[in-house]
Amino acid sequence: MDFLLDSTPPESLHGDSSFKSQLRGKWQKSVFWASCLKHALSLGQKDMVEFQDLLLSPTSKILNNWFESDVLKGTLAADAIIGSMVSINTVGSGYVLLHHVMGETDGERNIWSHVEGGMGSVSLALSNAAKEAGVHIVTEAEVSQLMIEDSGTVDGVLLADGMQVRSKLVLSNATPYKTFMLTCWISVIFMLIPTYGFFYPTCLVYAFRTQDLVPNDVLPDDFLCAIKNVDYSSGTTKLNVAVDRLPQFQCYRSSQPEVGPQHTATIRIGCESMQEISSACQDAWNGVPSRRPVMEMTIPSSLDKTISPPGKHVVGLFTQYTPFKPSDGSWEDPEYRNSSPSDQLNIPIILNISALIQAKLTYIECYFIVFLQESFARRCFNMVDEYAPGFCSSVIGYDMLTPPDLEREFGLTGGNIFHGAMGLDSLFLLRPVKGWSNYRTPVKGLYMCGSGSHPGGGVMGAPGRNAAFVVLQDLNSP
Repeated sequence: MDFLLDSTPPESLHGDSSFKSQLRGKWQKSVFWASCLKHALSLGQKDMVEFQDLLLSPTSKILNNWFESDVLKGTLAADAIIGSMVSINTVGSGYVLLHHVMGETDGERNIWSHVEGGMGSVSLALSNAAKEAGVHIVTEAEVSQLMIEDSGTVDGVLLADGMQVRSKLVLSNATPYKTFMLTCWISVIFMLIPTYGFFYPTCLVYAFRTQDLVPNDVLPDDFLCAIKNVDYSSGTTKLNVAVDRLPQFQCYRSSQPEVGPQHTATIRIGCESMQEISSACQDAWNGVPSRRPVMEMTIPSSLDKTISPPGKHVVGLFTQYTPFKPSDGSWEDPEYRNSSPSDQLNIPIILNISALIQAKLTYIECYFIVFLQESFARRCFNMVDEYAPGFCSSVIGYDMLTPPDLEREFGLTGGNIFHGAMGLDSLFLLRPVKGWSNYRTPVKGLYMCGSGSHPGGGVMGAPGRNAAFVVLQDLNSP
């Protein structure tokens, strides 16, 4: 899989290409497919059939063939539904399982790591590395429109304040829908990229705040139709929870309140069997949040002391399934979301969990009564309470991000954390859409470099790395 992840899909060239470019394209495709054949032959027929079975089969079938324990199968199956609205019985869901276990950290496979200081530290590290390389970074610059010459070639971006940033290259890390359809977001621009000894003006647009960023008349109708119909459905709701003590699990009783191995691991709740996961998915398919959500629980503060005050902790609950538009209410309705006078609970809602860090100096003194019905957040807390009694009473604040919140606050279309579904119909040569999988777009000079491109989502940087090689290749072409 590493070979495929690191490769640019062997897409056919578009438009008028020189004979030299066509010849180079055919050569590159031949080299790619020859390498694929070499890898396939190295596996042998038996392993190749196993690989094909893993890609095409439902997760439930794969795990039933390999394991007997319901708890083990349920725990492993939870990796196959992350960020999706599919069931573990869906054909091809086995790939999503593979996608989440094939990664590595420091050479160790299927290892997940916490970033000290939170995930923002990854962006900060990238920013620092870019600055050291001579990159100039501008943030909170609203992009009004992509400037395109009469020839159909990109000429930079027009900012909301009227400033024009000229560039023959623009890379978009926003979702395909946000890039090419009606959008409303913020931009981050990287420019003056050192390339082969000189500074090449380049814009890296992370998200946009505009309508018709790319004029529709420069995009083919079939391309627009394909982008519009990409599957952005998501059942993910993220809960960032502040607690005043570590949860104590019944299955791992300890007389010591300090951090133990049970706190530093990934904790699965609501998936003691594959049937539980299927039932949770069916609820969402019926239009309502899962009655018993599937949850991945982590306690990053058990390893990272920089993100919470002494004695307090941050708990992350990655939950499924929650429809974007529930049939029994709306996430925009405060009463549906988290309030009802029938059940009082002394929990302040922290609109941003980073407020907890700032609270080291002004520690949350203004407690207020939040009225919770069997809201989704309370439902999740109650489930954790079944395994770690007292969890509900330890909660001192939380931040809930439903699919509409993820779309509004982070520009994730549909709330999909992968910039589009990871089904077999949306991978490799079909990502983001058929015919445009090699990071280029119908607008010459505009490239896609986010998770909506091959090889998809995950904190790995592969789409950006692959896109960068394509850009450098085009820069060196006559």
